[in-house]
Amino acid sequence: MILIGLPAVGKTSFYRERFAGTHDHVSKDRLRHSRRPSRRQEQLLLESLSSGRSVVVDNTNATAQVRAPLIALARAHGAEVVGYYFPTEPADALRRNRAREGRERVPDVAIFAIRKQLQPPKAAEGFDRLFTVRLDEPTRAFVVEPYSS
Repeated sequence: MILIGLPAVGKTSFYRERFAGTHDHVSKDRLRHSRRPSRRQEQLLLESLSSGRSVVVDNTNATAQVRAPLIALARAHGAEVVGYYFPTEPADALRRNRAREGRERVPDVAIFAIRKQLQPPKAAEGFDRLFTVRLDEPTRAFVVEPYSS
């Protein structure tokens, strides 16, 4: 599974709520001390897939170019490729980010930089299924719906 969206939109919370008990978690946020986080992420993803375990890649995964090697690796191991897209206004991401503390908080410029790059996913990229995820803030519940690209 590939999570796609701006920083501070709830991707990691969504993983924890829906997949923590059943899927490995691969995130560059957890690889801050790695000199080559992309390579390390690929190694972790390969380990999970080679062992037949389900895995969630929890990064911004903002462009088709970034997603392509993840999809190719999953395909090479016969894994279903599911994308979860978190469309969010930058103002909402900024507000949520400001509520974060410590390393969880990213510089505001990171949100704007990712927003400029963000390409909504398309089935033609190789996804088997795509979903849209929205956070209903009053109830703190995730609303998941099929996504049409």
